[in-house]
Amino acid sequence: MYAVVKTGGKQYRVSAGEKLKVEQIAAEVGSEVVLDQVLLVADGEAVRMGAPLVDGAAVTAKVLAHGRGDKVQIFKMRRRKHYRKSQGHRQNYTELEIIGIAG
Repeated sequence: MYAVVKTGGKQYRVSAGEKLKVEQIAAEVGSEVVLDQVLLVADGEAVRMGAPLVDGAAVTAKVLAHGRGDKVQIFKMRRRKHYRKSQGHRQNYTELEIIGIAG
């Protein structure tokens, strides 16, 4: 059984027992969160698709940790113009463990 959920502007295919990193969620470590924006639920041959969301479907997950991703370097340059700009960025994330899929 798996589901497709939407969180942080991205879509993830999740199943029970899976760990994934999503955009930062305001929740304490060890607490449970409910992801209620479920776009698809599949159980074997039975597939339920929402338009856009599946009614009554929810995914429960446990917050394992908060962290920051790897640094991404942004470098801009204009040749022959003596213009160089360097910048870095680290995105915050929340690590989740999927407990179950309801619906």
